[in-house]
Amino acid sequence: MGVLTSEHPKCMTEVSSIDTILSRQLKQIAGAGIKEVVMTTGLFDSVLVNYCLSLELPLHYTFVKNPIYRETNYIYSIYCAREALDDDILLMHGDLVFENEVLDMVMASEKSCMTVSSTLPLPEKDFKAVIRNDHIEKVGIEFYTDAMAAQPLYKLNKCDWWIWLDRIIEFCESDQRKCYAENAFNQVSDKCVVCPLDVRNMLCSEIDNPEDLAIVSARVNEVENRTVYMCFSTDILHSGHFAIIKKARRLGKLIIGVLADEAVAEYKRRPILPCEERIAIFENIVGVLRVVVQKELSYKGNLEKYKPTYVVHGDDWLTGIQRPVRDEVVSVLATYGGKLIEYPYSTDKKYKAMEELKSIEKK
Repeated sequence: MGVLTSEHPKCMTEVSSIDTILSRQLKQIAGAGIKEVVMTTGLFDSVLVNYCLSLELPLHYTFVKNPIYRETNYIYSIYCAREALDDDILLMHGDLVFENEVLDMVMASEKSCMTVSSTLPLPEKDFKAVIRNDHIEKVGIEFYTDAMAAQPLYKLNKCDWWIWLDRIIEFCESDQRKCYAENAFNQVSDKCVVCPLDVRNMLCSEIDNPEDLAIVSARVNEVENRTVYMCFSTDILHSGHFAIIKKARRLGKLIIGVLADEAVAEYKRRPILPCEERIAIFENIVGVLRVVVQKELSYKGNLEKYKPTYVVHGDDWLTGIQRPVRDEVVSVLATYGGKLIEYPYSTDKKYKAMEELKSIEKK
């Protein structure tokens, strides 16, 4: 990376006007609800520690310095931090840039997983994963047969991680400290079962040189300018609504449509609060870019006007009166390459009771 890393670690290289590689990772981690971060350090360790603390994120850090970082690979950094890595973990390299949807997919995986891409060409200098029987058999730069492009972003359940970590310890204590940690994984992949998680063309890339930096920075700019559209009819917000709004915000700049009173009355009770007051509620939610009126149950007019990258909705409209609305949304998004993302609808009984009570009061 040349002069770009002459005074700080590579992870502190800027990838946008507001973020470095590391600040972006840490904000994503905090946004996903993770609290504990174990970070290995080497050159410029004090710069790195002070930088992390200056971000003032709701994270608890454990910094572990590799005292012989000049003579070893990161397998030894993991060895140095082994006592702090005693649970399920996310494992990532400090020069890796990924979008929130990738992180969410990794965290949602019930199985141990590693990010791969079935659509990208096999790289010359970066990791490839050999995949057989739906699990990863080997990871390295030298593999090409039965392989996919891979990036070092893992979710590891502790039962799998401890198998890998034990072999890492064996490697390091037998003076095999200059190889990748994946060399140790390759020897125990039959017991440490890690599945491929295909992220296809989503952003998940390491930065190794200025050319990589230019490409990834352009991708980050594109990701950060994506828009997300949601529509609400409700006049009482509960934690289920806030949970799905939080997920939507992680995908891009959030536009919320508020369904007009007449449109709400077409498929359920007329709202207690008029449209103007419901708009004011959503305008005061942190992270909402814009609030607009959706005049009809149909999303078509607003989708054609704003062309959001994503539409986010609960999965409660897969059946019933809203199913034709959903089908139209899918059709409109297909005309320009947009994507529908559906999250499980909250089934908490107290929310249903609230709706029933409002209906009685309205009568």
